[in-house]
Amino acid sequence: MRTRQEVLEYGLSFPNVYLDAPFHDENWQLVRSHKNKKAFLWTYERNGNLCINIKVDPKWRDLWRNAYESVLPAYHQNKEHWNTVILDGTVPEEEIKRMIAESYDLIMKKKKN
Repeated sequence: MRTRQEVLEYGLSFPNVYLDAPFHDENWQLVRSHKNKKAFLWTYERNGNLCINIKVDPKWRDLWRNAYESVLPAYHQNKEHWNTVILDGTVPEEEIKRMIAESYDLIMKKKKN
């Protein structure tokens, strides 16, 4: 995945989601759940690179960061629960899809009372 269109098409393939641009800035496009309005995929360009932010289980956060130089603590979000992935071709597409799917699963989990 190297283009915003590819990323957004994959993000929009999940059930009951929609595209949102909450900051009135075309650079920031998010994919959210209709059910709880939570975003699981953020797309934006920064420093000449297309980036995505994805929610991550803190247990796996450092695994991704250590495996790929292009996976960093999230830009503009909680560094414990979010990673930024720079889409520069160094992270295999299947891994990017896996991270996005895991992000979707995390925002769809029901809270236990």
